[in-house]
This record gives sequence, structure tokens and C-alpha cells, in this order.
Amino acid sequence: MIGHLAYATGSPCPTLVLDRAGLPQGGPALRAALAEARRALTAEGMGHVLKIALVQPSLHPMFDLDYEFVQAMPDALDSFDHHGSCGHSILSTALVAERTGMLPPLSVGSRVRVQVLNNGDSVVCEAGAIDGDVTQFTVHFVRGRPVPVTDLLITDRPRTAVTVDGRQHEVSLVSSGNAYAFIDARAVGIEDTDALFADDPDLFDRLGRIRAAVTDLLKWPRGGAFPKIAALLPSAGGIAARAISVPSWHPTIALTGAVCLGSAIRIPHTVPWRIARELGEPEGLLDIVTPGGVSAVTADVRDIDGVPALSWASVDRKRVTFQGTCPLEPSASSAS
Repeated sequence: MIGHLAYATGSPCPTLVLDRAGLPQGGPALRAALAEARRALTAEGMGHVLKIALVQPSLHPMFDLDYEFVQAMPDALDSFDHHGSCGHSILSTALVAERTGMLPPLSVGSRVRVQVLNNGDSVVCEAGAIDGDVTQFTVHFVRGRPVPVTDLLITDRPRTAVTVDGRQHEVSLVSSGNAYAFIDARAVGIEDTDALFADDPDLFDRLGRIRAAVTDLLKWPRGGAFPKIAALLPSAGGIAARAISVPSWHPTIALTGAVCLGSAIRIPHTVPWRIARELGEPEGLLDIVTPGGVSAVTADVRDIDGVPALSWASVDRKRVTFQGTCPLEPSASSAS
């Protein structure tokens, strides 16, 4: 098995990209093959790589690539979550596909159309500046038809109450790009961005327990990666966000998290909508301020028969670096 590594700036780790055609189709055989790839990575000192992308040329005439995201879980080498997606890994996949000949060479303005098999998303990766192994992309999450923004609410309500340690917390559960639970950081005692961005284990624990309560409410597995959770504050530069990844703080915010937040601010009475209104009436690009930098997101929402509907959301200026090829040979212990 041959793997390829690429890193999108702002991601918690590089993505291991594998050719789907060389792998079992699913079930225990696929899990065993992915576990073997993780063993090989770990033996090479790359056990921190927890994002895996499976890719192949698409048979669908509207797409260039079929992509499946696999979140490797830290509890065991054969533990994986296939339920969500990862925008940083989509960009890494587009660059690897070009470098391995699955796609023609990219140039400024090239667009790679990706079908996300996990959730049916349609994603367009638009190449910008190219410098050696580094390509800058703008990524567009495109809806086949406009979706009423209220349809993005997982519980059909803009805010949902969950109880943790005898106390209720209001969260907005939104699915756009990925499923997220958004909470106002002030509701957990965080009043400013310095406190939000501090390496605070108590805050990490509180958000983790709130996320666990959400998974219980939704009857989703606690040990999975979704929904993700992010705490928000109004900030002079935009909306400040602190998100949890697997298995620690996210250094920035997931690209799909930026898309979900950009969509959520357009859904009346959600936590993000309320915070955005403290900053005025956001139109066009919204800056999301994180400990690792600023992301710019825009969501196109228009009235369809009097109902606000999401057509697309875009995140600007994402740099991706091709890091090379890694043979994933079976370990001596597993081959014996």
C-alpha cells in the first residue's frame, strides 16, 4: 500500500491520502487495511496523523473525484469514524490527486469538483497561487439546490438545552459541512478572547462534557468524532471561536467548522446568529478569529418563496503543502 501526505494550514495534523481502488470495499477488511496503515505510520513516528482520505476518480459526470473521509480515533489503531467530513482533508486530497496523476496539473483558476461520499456534499476546490509543493485554494461548499436554513438545524430548533452536572446549557446544533454544537462562551464563564484561547483544561473538560450530553441527546456514539463543539464570543475582529478536535484543542477551526458557523449566523435565533448581531449585520465575508489565525467565510443565503435558503458557502485562502509519499508496508509482527 502506498500513501501520500499533505498538510492544510490550520489542520491539527496532515492527511494520509489513499487510492480507494487499492483497498477493500468496506467492512472488517477495510478496517483491517486502515489499521495496518496506521501501524506503519506509527512505526515511522507519524502516529499523530489521524486524518485519512480515500479517493478515486469519480464516475459521476459532475465530479472529478469521489472522496471518503475517515477519522482515525486515538483509543485504538483499528478505531475509525466514517460519519463526518473534513474540509482540510478535501483540499489535501485535491493536491495529492494532482501530484499522483489522478488529475491534470493544476494552474491558477483550476477547479477540482469533489463528491463527498460521507454526507453527499459537493465541494469545489479552486486553485490560487502555486509555489512548488504549496498550493493556495478557495473552497466552495455548493448545494445542488438552495436549502432552507432551518433545515440545517439538527433538532429543528435554533437552540437546544442539554443538562450537565445539574445545569442547563443552550447550544445550537447545526449541520452544514459537518455537524456542530455551538455555545456562547460566556455561558461557561469565559468573558474574553484571552480566556477563550488560553490552554485551560477546565474549559476543555466542560466543553467535552457538554458535547457528550449532546451526543446522548441525539443518540450518537460518545466515542465518535461528531458532532464537534465550538465556543464563541463576539470579537473586535469578527467572531472568536475555540473548537475541540480529536483528541485535543483544534489549533484553528475545521474548514467545515468555518462553513457551518458561516451558515449558522444566517439562521435566526441560533447562538451564532445572536453573537453576529452583537457585531452588527454581517454581510459578505465573516472573519472567524481563532488561536491559530483568522479564517474568512461567506455564505450565500437568498429568499426562495419568502424562505431564507443556503446556496453555497466558501472559505478563502487555504494553503496546502504536499509532503510526499510513504510506503505503508505490513509490520513484521502482523506479517508473521
